[in-house]
Parts: sequence; C-alpha cells; structure tokens
Amino acid sequence: MTTVTREFHFDRHDEEVKTRQMLEQEWLLTNGLGGYASGTVCGALTRRYHGLLIAAYPSPMGRIVMLNRLTEAIRFADGSMVRFGGDQKEAGLEFHGMEYLTGFRLEDGLPVWRYEINGAVIEKQLVMVHRQNTVHLIYRLISGEKQVRLKLQPYLQFRPHDASVDVVTDDPYMFTAVQNRYQISSGPNSPQLRLVIDGGRGNFTLEEKHSTDIFYDVESSRGYDSLGTLWTAGYFAVDLAIGQDAALTASTETWETIAALAPAAALAMERERRRLLLAAADPRARSGIPAELVLATDQFIITPAGRHKESVRAHAMGDEVCTVIAGYHWFTDWGRDTMISLEGLTLATGRHTEAGWILRTFAHYVKNGLIPNLFPEGHSEGLYHTADASLWFFHALNRYLEYTNDRATLHMIMPQMREIIDRHLSGTNFGIGVDPSDGLLKQGAEGYQLTWMDAKVGDWVVTPRRGKAVELNALWYNALRLMQQWTEQLGDEQYSRQLGGYADQTYRSFNQRFWFADGGYLYDVVDGELGDDSACRPNQLFAISLPYPVLERDRWPNVLDTVRQRLLTPVGLRTLAPGHPDYKPTYHGDLRARDAAYHQGTVWPWLIGTFIDSWLKLYPDQVGAARSFLDGLVQQLNQQCIGSISEIFDAEQPYSPRGCIAQAWSVAEMLRCWLKTAH
Repeated sequence: MTTVTREFHFDRHDEEVKTRQMLEQEWLLTNGLGGYASGTVCGALTRRYHGLLIAAYPSPMGRIVMLNRLTEAIRFADGSMVRFGGDQKEAGLEFHGMEYLTGFRLEDGLPVWRYEINGAVIEKQLVMVHRQNTVHLIYRLISGEKQVRLKLQPYLQFRPHDASVDVVTDDPYMFTAVQNRYQISSGPNSPQLRLVIDGGRGNFTLEEKHSTDIFYDVESSRGYDSLGTLWTAGYFAVDLAIGQDAALTASTETWETIAALAPAAALAMERERRRLLLAAADPRARSGIPAELVLATDQFIITPAGRHKESVRAHAMGDEVCTVIAGYHWFTDWGRDTMISLEGLTLATGRHTEAGWILRTFAHYVKNGLIPNLFPEGHSEGLYHTADASLWFFHALNRYLEYTNDRATLHMIMPQMREIIDRHLSGTNFGIGVDPSDGLLKQGAEGYQLTWMDAKVGDWVVTPRRGKAVELNALWYNALRLMQQWTEQLGDEQYSRQLGGYADQTYRSFNQRFWFADGGYLYDVVDGELGDDSACRPNQLFAISLPYPVLERDRWPNVLDTVRQRLLTPVGLRTLAPGHPDYKPTYHGDLRARDAAYHQGTVWPWLIGTFIDSWLKLYPDQVGAARSFLDGLVQQLNQQCIGSISEIFDAEQPYSPRGCIAQAWSVAEMLRCWLKTAH
C-alpha cells in the first residue's frame, strides 16, 4: 500500500506570508490514550496545549505537559552553527533559521520537517508509540556533508495541559543521570520525564537555565494569561551521519518499556499499524482524501488512561474499554459526540470491534435512562446533564447493527436501551421526559444546558432551549421506531405495539406543533420559556435526515431550501441565520464573548452530515451536488490543523477556523459523507 502523503507548501515569494503560515498552521500526533504531541509548524508555542509530550495519566492527574519544546542547532565540520526554530517572546517573534525550513508534510499522518542548510538536507520525524506516553524525535541526514553534530536542548514546564501558562511549580526540578538514562522530576508526587539520546552515541552537558517571557499568542487572543517560563537542565549533542538516524526519546514509561522498542522499530511498527488501519477501511477510503480522513479518525479513538474498575469489568467480559475524544486539545470523551461520530470513526473505517466496545462501554454507564454527557478531565465518573446523548445512542446502535448484524450486542444492551425509553416516558433527571398530553419530549432544568447547543458562562446558559426542542423530538421519534423494530425482532410484541402507539402520537403532535407557517420551516423550540421559538437554526434538519423522519414529506423541500439559503456555507451550517438579533458573525475574544457566539451563528462542520443526508433523501439522483457540499472542507485539510478538520468556523467570510483544531465529529461526518457521495 502506498504512503498517504499531505505536503504543506510554504509561500516562497513572500516572507511575511511564510512566517504567518508557519506560525498559524499546526500539527497533531496522538497515542491512543488521550495523550498527544502538538505544535506549530515552526515550533513556536502559541497555545498552552502545545508540547512534544502531553502524557495521559490516570485520574486525578489527567493529561500533563511533560516536554514543551526543543531548541535545535546543527554544527558543521567547519565549526559554523545554525539554530532553527521559532520563539514568541513578549518583545516579539524570534525566528531562527526559518529560511532553511523548506518543507513540512504528513507521511501516513506522521509529521516530517525538511531543512536545507549549507548544502545539507536534514529531515526530522515524530512518532508516538501507540498506547504509551512515549515520543521519538528522529533526525536523518539525507545528503550533503558526511556528518554534522546536533545540539538538542529540551525545555519543560510540568503542569496539567489545561492549566494557565503562568503557573509556578511548588517544587524545584530534579535532574538525575545514570549512564545514558536521564530523568527529570519535580517533588515527591511529580510524574517523571525520562530522556534517552540515540543508544548512547550522544552526550549531555549541564546548562541549567530558565527561558522567560514565552508569549503564547493564541492564549492572549482568547483572554487568558499568556506569559510563561520554561526550564532546561542542559543539552544533548549527538553526531548525525548520512545513512544513520539519530533520535531523542522522551517518555513517562518505565526504563524497561522504553528499552524494549528502539526509535526506528517504533516508527516502523507505527507505520505498519497505520497501513493496517487503511487496509481495514472501506475500499474507497484507502487512498487520497478519504485515506487521510481515515488516518485522522484514529486520533480520536482511545483506551482511556486510568479507568481501572471499568477495565476490570470489561476484561472479565472479554471486552476492552474504548471511547472517543471529542476534540483536541481540550475535550475529553463526550457521549453525544461519540454517538454522532461512531459511524464515521469506526464503521466506515472497518473498526467494527472498537465500535462494539464503545457501545458496550457507554451502556455500562446508563443511569436513570441517561448516558454520560462527558467525563471531566482527570475524573473517572461521568456527568449526565444531556437530553440528547441517550437518543443518539439509539442511532449509533442502529448504524452498528446495519454494518455488523451483531445480535449478541443488541441482546446484551437491550435492558439499558429499554431503561432509556421507559425513563424518558416516566420522566428522569433535569426535567427530561415526555409530555403525556402530546407525546413530545420536553427538557429543561434551571441553570443547565442540555442540548448540543450547550454554551454556559458562569450562571448564564447562552442557548437554554428549555421546552420541546425540534431535534430532540426527531431523535425521540427515531428511537421509538428503532426500539419498536428491535423488540418485535426479539419477540416482545406487546412492548413493540406500545412503542408504536407512542411513536404515532409523537408523529402527529410534531407535525401539528412544529410547523412555522409564516416562515415555511420548523420552530426550533415549542412550549419554551417565551413560547414558540422561530429562530432559524439547523436543528430542524434532523426531522428529515434520521432513518425514521418525523416530518411529513411534503414539507421537506421548504425546510431544506430554507437551510440552504440561510445557513449553508462552504464549511458547514451556521447555527443561527443572519438577521436574528443574537446572530454573531465571528467567534473571537474572551470566554464570554466566544460562548456568546458559539451557537449563535458560528458554523459547525459536522452539521454538513445532516444536510447531505436530507439532500439525498429529497434528491437521490443528485449525488454529485451532494459531494460538492464537501469541497470547502477539503481545503481545510491544509488549514488550522494540517490533515484534520476544526471544530467550528466563523459565520462569515473568510470562514476562519476556530475552536479545537481537530474535532471528532467534523472528521467523522466528512468521511461518512464522502463515502456516501462516492460515484
């Protein structure tokens, strides 16, 4: 199988443009535990989350920044030295040797930098070992001088990855060295960073110092503290000859684990693992754009670090604990995002076993008819404040069964599915329950944000949507019909008939109550705090796009036309139509300003999935047109996070990427729709 490559091209004519590209374009590498490495192409730190090793630890520690960056320099035979990399200081941007950075690419999703210096060509590649907190930085002299000397100086600031960059460690850093094993810790309860330089060929020179006034530009733009200090114990030096790699390994694993897999072997095994991922995927997704998306989906599927009790239970059943990181850098696993992403992440990619693990993992956590909304950073217990995640669970299970016909899993988790239905009928937490007078699902508890439009700042719920929300009732109807189908197949005809009666009532009431005749589209919420809400939002599309559409067919064209004209952009759907008093064209500023815009116009690319599904239901012969709705997202693979798709975009041109640089449902829905629209 050929290598899947994405080449990022710098502007070679305008240095200012090239500088901006190297500073704004980012890369991401993950380890299958929730840990990662990430940074800008030039190496400058602009986010608190940037680092070469962010390790995933069991609760209560969570993810910890262990190695922030390296400063790199090359000494040539004539004694000259060239430093390369970028620094942002309070006084301004400092670029070192950026004229020598001639290329950046992803090879099977792994980042590679290419430098051309004084006739020498040097490449650097990063690889993380799957399910280990280990990163290898591998340097290769391609051509030029027979030998050069690398100087690599690691800088660090041990802290939780979401902690402020100005946090100060209580204990001093402690550095120990025994032969070629170097270790750094900070206090008795500190994690330990272990460093190895290329099998003993290099040496280490003590040069302890602090690098102050590191300016994190993105943190500043988001209204956070933006000046930090990094510490270094000294630097490594190692000779690099043509045809011979040199590698620096950083890890929090034991010395025995580190020694068990040399950097070159780790790289070879990771590339083979990625090739196997492509081989397992849909045949149409083994090359080109969809192959890149398959590799990007792998970033989100994880075995969460430290959920010991859950692992014991799963292993006793012959299972594995498996879940989905909603987005990098700051999200953990979210129930809603997992269920919406499941098809694109695991089913379209041939990872059916992991899909089953994920569904059974979440079934274990059903409580009072709800699956968790999220697992907070550093915690093993979930939070349940969500009205839609449990309903998306039905959709995800249905797609899983369509791909696998795994009736054993259906039998296994049917008690939890029935609990969800019954508790919604009788009423459960947060005011979630069916109104018996009309069969519509209502939700809303003071101070909680329960739908996917869940922004909250302090006590301010930006889009509360209390009442009967349009997509919740579309999902509820779909869940009732699916459960009716499954219980009939399993022989429970009486319960199946009851569910059919509930579904019929929901269908009638929905079409009576949700049609906004003056606008020719659907209310977003009925029976809300201020009555019926006619804000034009994308949520109405789920009344068409789900397998069991709750909206009468003769109203589909009006809804789809309204959404296309008022909400569709090249990168997804706006969350609110322009012209509404609450509409925000851009997403920027401090937390309050950003959350005020989060679902008030801001574009979400995952919503392109429900639009394309609705389009193909109405126009099944216009597959080419459906594919064209993805064109703008293809261009985004070279934008904020190279090889991935961002969480959100501004609502107006130039539709700048915002939020998480890589979002699970953005990638998953793009891949799913790409395959659905394949000719």
